[in-house]
Amino acid sequence: MENASPPSSALPFALVVDDNSLIRMNAADILEDAGFQTLEASHVEEALSVLREHHPKIVLLFTDVQMPGELDGFALARHTATHWAHISIVVASGHVEPGPDDMPEGAHFIAKPFSADVVYHHLKQVVPDERKPEPLKA
Repeated sequence: MENASPPSSALPFALVVDDNSLIRMNAADILEDAGFQTLEASHVEEALSVLREHHPKIVLLFTDVQMPGELDGFALARHTATHWAHISIVVASGHVEPGPDDMPEGAHFIAKPFSADVVYHHLKQVVPDERKPEPLKA
């Protein structure tokens, strides 16, 4: 008998960064339904620590813009693109629109509040085919 879903160790990882725990959990649920295992961080400094430790297995960064601390989600996105170019990036905000130099090349912006359909649409565009989990390949 075949197992319909791959073992969890075979699933790609996504890092969800948002200081609002409800939004972070909602985004994590959407990404898990899309086939990712999720790691979570509540601010940029915590996200950078997770990235330094787990970057080889992280396929996607999904980050809010406005968070406590010195750095915002745009800075996190640019840092990630510079240091870990294999990680696809989605930035979300309900208050801030990206300016000309805010987003790294290839990153996608989603306005909050977002739906699973909107997130899936952007994930299908931003994550390369060879790194997409099975639910996004359809």
